Amino acid sequence: MVQTKTERGVPRAAQPDKAVPRHVPDWDGTRIFLEIVRQGSFRAACEPLKMSLNALRNRFQEFEKYCGVTLATRDAYGVHPTQEGRRIYAAALKMEQAHFGVVRARDETGQAIEGRVKLAITEGLGTFWATPRLIEFQRAFPKLLVEMQCAMSPADILRSEADVGVQLVRPQNEELKIVKLGRLHSMPFAAQSYIDLYGKPSTASEYAQHRIVLQVSPQAEMESHWNDVFPNHAMDAIVAFQSNVSSAHYWATAKGAGIGVLPTYANAMGAPVVPIDIRRDDDPGKFLRWHFDIWLTYHPQGNRILRVRRLIEWVREAFSPQRHPWFGDEFIHPNDLPLSIDNLPLANLFAGFMAKERDDLEAAAAAIQTSVASSE
Repeated sequence: MVQTKTERGVPRAAQPDKAVPRHVPDWDGTRIFLEIVRQGSFRAACEPLKMSLNALRNRFQEFEKYCGVTLATRDAYGVHPTQEGRRIYAAALKMEQAHFGVVRARDETGQAIEGRVKLAITEGLGTFWATPRLIEFQRAFPKLLVEMQCAMSPADILRSEADVGVQLVRPQNEELKIVKLGRLHSMPFAAQSYIDLYGKPSTASEYAQHRIVLQVSPQAEMESHWNDVFPNHAMDAIVAFQSNVSSAHYWATAKGAGIGVLPTYANAMGAPVVPIDIRRDDDPGKFLRWHFDIWLTYHPQGNRILRVRRLIEWVREAFSPQRHPWFGDEFIHPNDLPLSIDNLPLANLFAGFMAKERDDLEAAAAAIQTSVASSE
């Protein structure tokens, strides 16, 4: 190596470090670049990356300098990848999948049922149905931390946003394992207080004269049914309350804000809501009914990770139509639902387990553990 005049006679340890070109891809920078392109702006990428806007911009600039090309242009409408940026983005996606593959391979080597599993589920099913059931699961596997992500937008399983997903729209990516769990049936409901004030409609035409509570969200889209039920009415003219999450929709209905479309088991969830049979105007022999298929999704390798496999098994059992008939393909009217399941009052399945059911809870946990032991 040729030394400069200032370096001659100076011990090597005392000489300043020279910048060494990096030949190994910068995964942290790559991850940031991917998220910025996915979100379409720096500001939108801050939340999923848990970074400040300034830190995010600095890291992006470092990655862009490392790549030696302009990766994106920015304007008032967001971030737009350049031609070079699109090529690097495509390569970065492969790098991301390789990273997640390494993580999954690492997890497959551990056989202890401990650590963290992530369940992504719609807000309504997660809040009112899955959470009370999780008590059994946690008692059976006390060293397992379940991270539940309740959102109306499906999680990206391939990007490891969740280990297991439960959603109301069928996943389009055929690389995933996709299983139909059951079907969520729904119909109009109202609080008794609302009925006492305004009465109950019996036809769709009468329904349009009432106060309506509407949920508009990606996986529980009732707005698309509007023209089918009310072809001659503007939505804004008769909607009294609109929300994007199931819990707000449920409580608005339960407190008497108007008539809302709820799952058929809604009157077992604690509030005194009443099912309303409303005949269609175009076919008086049929009533207003809706349904959404419930889908389980997970990565093909997920079933080889013991803690994920146990969560998958639990989810399948929790939504089993054989055990919980309201999740079957056939519509069962709320008035015809069973009064109890597994010797527990139906309301207890939604409200959680109280102290008086402690013995039943511990028995359920013991049964899961026995089932696990026998399967191994």
